[in-house]
Amino acid sequence: MRQAVYAPQGVVATSQPLAAQAGLAMLREGGSAVDAAVAAAVTLTQVQPGSNDLGGDLFALVWDGKELHGLNASGRAPAALSLAALTGAAQPPNGALGGAQARAPLAPPARGWLPVTVPGAPAGWQDLHARFGRLPFERLFADAVHYAEQGWTVSPTVARRWAESVAAHRALDHPECRAWADVYAPDGRAPRAGELFRNPGAGRALRLIGGSHADSFYRGEIAQALAAYAADTGGLLTAADLAEHTSTWVEPVRTDYRGHTVYEIPPNGQGVAALQALALLDGLPGHGLHEQIEAMKLGFADAHAYVADPAAYPMPDLLDPAYLAARRALIGDRAGDPPPGDPMKGGTVYLAAADADGMMVSLIQSTYQGFGSFVVLPEYGFGLQNRGAGFSLDPAHPNVAAPGKRPFHTIIPGFLFRDGAPLGPFGVMGGHMQPQGHLQLVLATVDDGLDPQQALTRPRWYWHTERQVEVEPEFDPVLVEQLRSRGHEVTVATDRSTFGMGQAIWRIPGGYVAGSEPRADGQAAAY
Repeated sequence: MRQAVYAPQGVVATSQPLAAQAGLAMLREGGSAVDAAVAAAVTLTQVQPGSNDLGGDLFALVWDGKELHGLNASGRAPAALSLAALTGAAQPPNGALGGAQARAPLAPPARGWLPVTVPGAPAGWQDLHARFGRLPFERLFADAVHYAEQGWTVSPTVARRWAESVAAHRALDHPECRAWADVYAPDGRAPRAGELFRNPGAGRALRLIGGSHADSFYRGEIAQALAAYAADTGGLLTAADLAEHTSTWVEPVRTDYRGHTVYEIPPNGQGVAALQALALLDGLPGHGLHEQIEAMKLGFADAHAYVADPAAYPMPDLLDPAYLAARRALIGDRAGDPPPGDPMKGGTVYLAAADADGMMVSLIQSTYQGFGSFVVLPEYGFGLQNRGAGFSLDPAHPNVAAPGKRPFHTIIPGFLFRDGAPLGPFGVMGGHMQPQGHLQLVLATVDDGLDPQQALTRPRWYWHTERQVEVEPEFDPVLVEQLRSRGHEVTVATDRSTFGMGQAIWRIPGGYVAGSEPRADGQAAAY
């Protein structure tokens, strides 16, 4: 069992040790927590490639010592995208978003050019650095460039998921996806744990992004190459789509729970689902596992019905006390039966960083499903996300696909305050698991007083659909039987990837205490 890491000056917690060390190096050089977080995030694109890449999106929460800031660095659909195009290539519903959207007769395609939206991560790195960074932007790319060009030794969890993606890629017949194998399976297979992997094309792209403060990605050489490749292979992404991209600084949304305040990024992310579940539980005199699951179901039902790009559809106030009281009354003694769905697993990385001056960062980035769209830009060695698969094809749904619109996002960074003071950043990656992971980590911290590592190590539950709940093998069998007696259909899962991967850092009088996900290869690196 991993032990919590105590750090007197700073700490970086990620799901892959090389990325944690890259961030730690920035702290040792006098960089800020944002410098450390960006360096770790950039490095993760190389050492955990199935979960994130240069062509993905990013969200972040930053405590600067006085104020909490939110950054939405997610991209928008190409201007040429149409609902008709997505509907014409639609597939049977995958239930990616569960709830009401899972009842749609068809879902957007998940691979190829159609689900590709403008990547927001490179702009997000630059925007974070411009506001809070201390070191030269290009310096933050040094470790990632080194691993891309000189190689890195593949870690076990990454190797296992990489192999699963190779199998998924073999089933595709999209011409635009063929270059993926040249980069990520050059020998016809995924690299095994302990093998060296190089991606010199990504090294080239990283040098261009770092040297241009991301301008090359949106208006320079990389943008031109992306637009040309899309035009040659049937994609909708254009130079204008890339040049018009901007991140958005946002006001975090919040709710209180037992003397603590939990903050999340507002829509188009699903953080409000976790907040609503916590607010529902806060209004109960006491609660157990049954009530936690039922509150989470209600949070998902509303999030999947109302979360969309706020520029297109302002979300109703799902945290209004009167509305919460009405929703809370729906939590009964028996398992409820929410709208059906079949939530899929995501491809995401979450990291947290803190420095000696008290700055703390909660950052998450993703290409969505494993390796995203499987579209890779030749000679530049990076893949593009498939976030367009998160759109609805229902014309009446707030999240219906439209040009220039941001889709529903699963990835959510979290931040916890105690008695009005910042405690620290936290997150649990993993598609539909993310709000559930946030809920369970906060409850373990607030109700049970666990340190970050203990909270992350605790066995998790995962609500799947309807009355179906999965639990990890170590889950208390007494609790399992109690759930079954109340109508929950509980199964003990054998695949731990369902339960997500997280990191957390809490501020303490002597510095920080941190934990890193035991279900991953990660590390909390202290300074």
